[in-house]
Amino acid sequence: MLKIRRSKDRGFADHGWLQSYHSFSFANFYDPQFMGWGNLRVINEDRIAPGTGFGTHGHRDMEIISYVLQGNLAHKDSMGNVKGIPPGDVQRMSTGSGVQHSEFNHAPNAVTHFLQIWIEPNVRGIAPGYEQKTFAAEQKLGRLCLVASPQGEGGAVKIHADASLYSGLLDGAQSAQLALDPKRKGYVQVVRGSVEVNGAALGAGDAAMLDGESLIELANSSNAEVLVFDLQA
Repeated sequence: MLKIRRSKDRGFADHGWLQSYHSFSFANFYDPQFMGWGNLRVINEDRIAPGTGFGTHGHRDMEIISYVLQGNLAHKDSMGNVKGIPPGDVQRMSTGSGVQHSEFNHAPNAVTHFLQIWIEPNVRGIAPGYEQKTFAAEQKLGRLCLVASPQGEGGAVKIHADASLYSGLLDGAQSAQLALDPKRKGYVQVVRGSVEVNGAALGAGDAAMLDGESLIELANSSNAEVLVFDLQA
């Protein structure tokens, strides 16, 4: 089964300083049909206006991944991390027993555009942790590059969840495949451009939700950037 989640059908919040699209129920957006997919709980596509951001706030017992598309996301947390996250970097924060953090766009004239992803952990109450790694475009061209996984193999960030996340850049005749256990769930988020997922045409902001499938196949793309998830059912 493949179900398409169109960009226009996502929840949307305009806070002035922040514009946010919600793939799943979040904050004031609630849709009982979209509470998550497998252990994937949140995908928010956020645009932070210049000189603004999220003040200090708390999280616990969630694996949070930030994937920046444009600009730079300034991160500061109660673990002592003070980092800038540029495009190409993947940041993982394991919130565990509790962490406080803030996220800002300090640029005076540029928007910071990023995806924030929440995955439900398979352990709770652990000590909070932080990891950030760079994945060059060359690692993702014409293929799916593993960027987050339970074991952190191949240089991926390590998450405390039964899930793997891949990033790919595809154009024209380039294609990519990912074998999937039919007992698990797959999810494809189109970040930029357009691509066919198992024959279905998707554009920027669209997603494909897969259940009972043994293969995710990406083809017939145009300047596409995609995130592909292998998830616990």
